Amino acid sequence: AIVVDETGQEVPPGTIGRLAVSGPTGCRYLDDLENQRKYVQRGWNITGDAYRVDEQGYFWYQSRTDDMIVSSGYNISGVEVEHVLFEHPDVIDAAIVGVPHRELGEEVKAVVQLRAGASPDVEEIRAFCRQHLADFKVPEYVEFVDAPLPRNPAGKVLKRLLRDEFWEGRSIRV
Repeated sequence: AIVVDETGQEVPPGTIGRLAVSGPTGCRYLDDLENQRKYVQRGWNITGDAYRVDEQGYFWYQSRTDDMIVSSGYNISGVEVEHVLFEHPDVIDAAIVGVPHRELGEEVKAVVQLRAGASPDVEEIRAFCRQHLADFKVPEYVEFVDAPLPRNPAGKVLKRLLRDEFWEGRSIRV
């Protein structure tokens, strides 16, 4: 396995990219020739998972590439930001999504469910994140919800439902 950039070139250690695997167990797109051309490059099967390789050659999972937020050229793992939010004592559930920005590409948005009776405001949540994350990873937006986040039958948050309204062109921040 290797980690590659968008062009299929191997990236240096510490750089986040897509996991590429070789061999009979790789991903295949038998009924989808467009995806097959897009993801099967030079014998490597490009997965939908973002990884980085450290200096010792260990692979570290970052997130699904469709969960990766790209802002000003930085790859931001939504999973990493979610892990920080889960450390906040008042947060019981959270999801991170990218929302469009004309100049930056995307910005980070947190959708947060708080424990009953909790009342932190947006700036408190952002300040908490700033203590644990680089500034470019801190959510620009924080939306508090009362109901549980939407999930599929397997329990995975349906992030598409949280970000679709922004990607339909109704809310583009400049």
